[in-house]
Amino acid sequence: MKALCVQTPNQLVIEERPQPQIQSPGEVLLKVKAGGICGSDMHIYHGTSSVATYPRVIGHEIAGEILAIGSSVSHFKVGDRVVMDPVISCGECYQCRIGRRNVCGKLQVRSVHVDGGYQEYLVLPEESIYRIPDGLTWEEAIMIEPFTIAEQVCSRAEIVPEDQVFIMGAGPVGLSILKMVKLYGATCFVSDIMDNKLAFATAYGADAVINVKNLSIQDEIKRLTNGNGATVVIDAACTKNSLEQAMECVCSAGRVITLGFGKDPSHIHQLSITAREIDIRGSRLHNNKFPQVIANFQSGKLQVKDMITHRFPFAEVQDALRLMEDPSMEKGKVVLLF
Repeated sequence: MKALCVQTPNQLVIEERPQPQIQSPGEVLLKVKAGGICGSDMHIYHGTSSVATYPRVIGHEIAGEILAIGSSVSHFKVGDRVVMDPVISCGECYQCRIGRRNVCGKLQVRSVHVDGGYQEYLVLPEESIYRIPDGLTWEEAIMIEPFTIAEQVCSRAEIVPEDQVFIMGAGPVGLSILKMVKLYGATCFVSDIMDNKLAFATAYGADAVINVKNLSIQDEIKRLTNGNGATVVIDAACTKNSLEQAMECVCSAGRVITLGFGKDPSHIHQLSITAREIDIRGSRLHNNKFPQVIANFQSGKLQVKDMITHRFPFAEVQDALRLMEDPSMEKGKVVLLF
């Protein structure tokens, strides 16, 4: 079979590998049908990920069809359409015991620490797959995993309808969070440096958008919130200075949610946190959010067709990567079809 492997940073090759086989009774064999390209895949490709190891088959937004099942698999059958959960946790450490498996002490993530799903066939344990709702295309199904990230963010932020949420960054992650925030009934503002991305945000329900090239984020957020500041600020921009900007935009008793993995230090003094009792919370991956997100897809509350803008056969992955790298190209979710 063919697999897309980043051997070293900036060197991705299509390898020939033996087709994987079921090794334990609780596993299933998938024929991969589609995979989304995420910003984290690009970081691994470019060597800017602070956690990935090489060589690595990337791809964690994966949908496929079950071709075979192990003898003890009880919840799935051959022919089922499923999505992959990339999180692998031990189930025994402190974090797992308190229900925080997404930050397991022995955490592994498929496509980061172990091989992911950009390959024609994939063997997974039964507990790492979820059934796709009827009516969703393969392309739409790969959007389930990104929305588990968005749901995790909203959960960590404890969003309620009265919140005024400010999302910094209108990339695919920021836009997914926007759609989820609107399901919670909250007011939502979005910033970016690209007008085309902000146009997507407006179409997806943002109550106001801010182009930070033209306007002061702090002044605009103060204006939009009657001088109070946003009750929740979500840093989906993840730049060197974005955490500092988030702290300037959040109100007293507000919450700041971080998603980035950058190691550059931020200049934030304790007074700005303590005097206003600001909560700063990280949000990583997802914590058992697939069932809730799939229910939102099944009910029609989440519509994602408009988010998918480009499709490539997996053999044309280099063309897809060039598109992802081109800031002048208007794009939403880019999908590889297997």
